[in-house]
Amino acid sequence: MAFQKIDNVEIVGLAACVPADTVENSELDVFENETEYRKFVEFTGVERRHITKIGVNCASDFCLHSAEQLIEELNWNKEEIDCLVFVSHSPDYKYPATACILQSKLGLSQECMSFDVSLGCSGWVYGLSIIASIISSGKIEKALLLSGDTASFSKSRKDKGTYPLFGDSGSATALIYKEGADGIVTHLGTNGKNYKAIIIEDGGGRNPVTSESLIEREYEQGIFRNRLQTHMDGMSVFSFGISTAPKSVNALLNKFQIDKNAIDYFVFHQANLKMNQIIQKKLSIPDEKVPYVLKDYGNTSSGSIPLAMVVQLNDEINNSNLKKLNMIACGFGVGLSWGSAYFSLHSAICCDLIEI
Repeated sequence: MAFQKIDNVEIVGLAACVPADTVENSELDVFENETEYRKFVEFTGVERRHITKIGVNCASDFCLHSAEQLIEELNWNKEEIDCLVFVSHSPDYKYPATACILQSKLGLSQECMSFDVSLGCSGWVYGLSIIASIISSGKIEKALLLSGDTASFSKSRKDKGTYPLFGDSGSATALIYKEGADGIVTHLGTNGKNYKAIIIEDGGGRNPVTSESLIEREYEQGIFRNRLQTHMDGMSVFSFGISTAPKSVNALLNKFQIDKNAIDYFVFHQANLKMNQIIQKKLSIPDEKVPYVLKDYGNTSSGSIPLAMVVQLNDEINNSNLKKLNMIACGFGVGLSWGSAYFSLHSAICCDLIEI
C-alpha cells in the first residue's frame, strides 16, 4: 500500500488565481431546455465557471500570479527557494517542461530544481507528497507546489457532459522544512486499467495528430467532439469516485490512527456535487466540515483543492495561529488515480483570491 509519513515539513501558505471572465451555464445552447439545465445543476452543482480565452492565459499564468502573491506575503527571498513542481495536464508546450519557464518568470535561482508532474484531479495531493518527500531531509528548506489547469481548453463546446462542468484556475502552495513539525501523511493509488475513462485520444505518441483528429463526430445525443477533445465516461468516473475516495480517506485514518472527529475540514477534489455528497455521506462528515466551490468555479482539475481552501477557508487559515487546523485533502479522477493527505495548518498565510 502506498502510504507515506513525511516528517519535518509544514505548509506555510496558499494562493489561487482564476480568470476574471465568467460563463453562465444557463446561457449555453448545449442544453435543450430549462429542465435539462436544471437537472444538470442539481447533479453537478455548477452554475458558472471562470474561463480564460485561448491565447490569453495558460494554467502557468494563473500559477505564476498565485506564486508571486504568495512569495510577497510570505516575505520570502526568491534565492532561497530550491524546489518548484508544476502539476498540470495543461503545459505551455509539449516540451520544455513548464516548470523551467516558471522558474525563470518568477526570478528564482538557477540552483532551483524545477520539474513537471502530469496529473489532473489527484495532482495536488501527489505534488504535496513529492515536494514533502524532497524537503523532509532538510537539505532543501523552501519549495513551491504550483498546480492548475485550463481544463476548458480541451472540452468541446458541443459536449454537454464535459464543457459546462469544467473551469480554469491555478494555485501556489508554499512548503518549508521545519524540525519537529507535524508533517504530512498520505495514501496514494492508481488504477491504470481504466485509463480510457477520461482521455484525449489523439495528440500524444500513441495516436499522433492527423486530419482525422479534427473531425467532429456525434458520439451520443448532445455530445459532439473531435479526438483532440476530452472524452469522459461519466458513469464509470462517478462509480470510481464514490467508491475510491471514501476507501482512501478511511485507509489513511486507520493506518495512522487519526481521530476523524479531530479533523476540522475535509477538502475534496471538486468533481461534481452529487458525487461529492455521496462521498461525504459514506464518511459521515457534517456539512460544515466540507467546503464547496462548484457553484461558481466548476471542476478545476488539479487546482480544485487549493482553490476550495482559498475561497472558502481564507479566514480560518489566516487565523491558524490562534487555532491549528487539522485537514484531510482527497483528490481523485483522471488516470485513474487518487490520493489522500492529512496535514495541519499552523500560522499559515492564505492569500485573497486573484482574478486576472
